[in-house]
Amino acid sequence: MEESRGSNPLGSTIGKNIKRFRQNKGLSQDKLSKLADLSLNTVVKIELDESPNPTIETIQRIAKALGVSVDDLLK
Repeated sequence: MEESRGSNPLGSTIGKNIKRFRQNKGLSQDKLSKLADLSLNTVVKIELDESPNPTIETIQRIAKALGVSVDDLLK
């Protein structure tokens, strides 16, 4: 198995959890980006683990938009 560049297990977890919570709420990436006041590109990159180190402010905005805690996104 090949390791991707800049692989970050925590980032990967955050991205997967954001995607799961977003889909459970029936939100598109575009709708989530608007609710969190972030660019669509930011949301897409975090979900795809192409942005391995999102800022805590970004994570807080996404958590609030999803109605979950930051801890929920890190589990």
